[in-house]
Amino acid sequence: MTASSSVSRIQKAFLKYQHVFVFLAPLAFIVGVYFFAPTPADAGTGYWLEYWWLFIAFATGATIVNTVGISGSALFVPFLIFVFPLVAYPLEPNTLVKIGLISESFGLSSSALAFIQYGLVDRRLGTALVLGGIPFVVGGALLSFVIPEPLFHALLGLALLAAAFLLFKADLGHEEPGGGSGGEAVAADGGTTGDLPNDASKLGPAGVETNEGGIVTRIDRDGNDYRYSRSGYLERFANYSVGGVFQGLAGFGIGELGIISMLRTEVPVRVAIGTNHIVVATTAVLASVVHVFGGGLVPGGHTMDLASTPWNMVVWTVPATTLGGQIAPYVSTALDTGTIKKGVGGLFAIIAVALFLMAFGGF
Repeated sequence: MTASSSVSRIQKAFLKYQHVFVFLAPLAFIVGVYFFAPTPADAGTGYWLEYWWLFIAFATGATIVNTVGISGSALFVPFLIFVFPLVAYPLEPNTLVKIGLISESFGLSSSALAFIQYGLVDRRLGTALVLGGIPFVVGGALLSFVIPEPLFHALLGLALLAAAFLLFKADLGHEEPGGGSGGEAVAADGGTTGDLPNDASKLGPAGVETNEGGIVTRIDRDGNDYRYSRSGYLERFANYSVGGVFQGLAGFGIGELGIISMLRTEVPVRVAIGTNHIVVATTAVLASVVHVFGGGLVPGGHTMDLASTPWNMVVWTVPATTLGGQIAPYVSTALDTGTIKKGVGGLFAIIAVALFLMAFGGF
C-alpha cells in the first residue's frame, strides 16, 4: 500500500465520521478547561453554570453566520457589548473579542468540515488565501492590545457597516450547480458509476479536474458540477489582507470581505462559502492564540494571559458554536439564504449606529 493511498483512506474515514470528531473536540476542550485552566480558587458548580444561557444565544448566532459564510464574531462581539452587560457585567474589548474568536474557532471549524465532507472546498484557493492573510491577522490582533476603547468601537462600527453593505450587495443565490453527468448515483467516496473527475489530491469527496486553460470542474457529493477559474488572486489578496487586519482586531472581517472577492472573481457561491469557511476558521484560531498569549509582545500593551479568560463563559459558547456549525449546511438548503443575509445585514447596520454613538459619547 502506497503512502498516498493510506493518506486517502485516513482522509475518507475522518470525513465519514467527522461528526464524531467535531463533537469530541468541544468535549475535550471543556474537560481540559475544567481540570487545567487557571480558575478562581472557589470555583464550584455555581461558577460553571452561571452562564448556561449563552449556549442558546451562541448556537443561534453560529447557525445564522455559518449559513451565509461569515465570521461568528460579527454577531458575537456586538452581543457581548450590548446584551451581555444587561444581565451580567461589561467586558473589556480584548476580553469580548477573545471570547468571540475562541468560540467561532470551534464553530467555523465544525462547519468547515461539514462543507469539506460535502465536497465544496477548493484546497488550492483556501491555502493561498490563508497564507496571504496570516501576517495581517497577526498584526490586527497585536494592534488590539494598544488601541483605545472609543477607537475600537468606531472601527468595529465601520467594519459592520461595510459588512452590511457587502451582504446586501452580494448575490448568495446565483450560479446553481449543474446536474453532474446525467444524474448518476453518487458513490460514498464522492465518485459515481460514470466517468467523473477524481483528482487524487482533492480535499474531501469532490471530484476535481483542471484543464489546460485553468478551468476547474468540481463535482460535489451529490453529483452536482461546478465550473470556474481560479484567476483573480490579486483582488482576493487585497480583500483578504484588509479583512485580515479587522479579523485580528475585532474578530471578524476576513470572511465578509473574502466572500465578496470570491463572488466577484466568479467562484460559484457554494464553493466560495465552503472555501471561505476554511480561511475564516484558520485565521480565527490564529487570532485567538495571539489574543490569549500576545499581550506581552506589544510595548505598552495590556497583559493578557490564560487567567484573564472567563472560562465559565467559553465552556458554554464553544459547544454551542460547534453545534451551530454542523446545523448550518442543512439550514442553508432549507431556507432562503437571501432572506437571511438581508436580516443579518440590517442588524449589522443598526449595531454599527449604536457603536458609533458609543465611540463618540452618545450613550
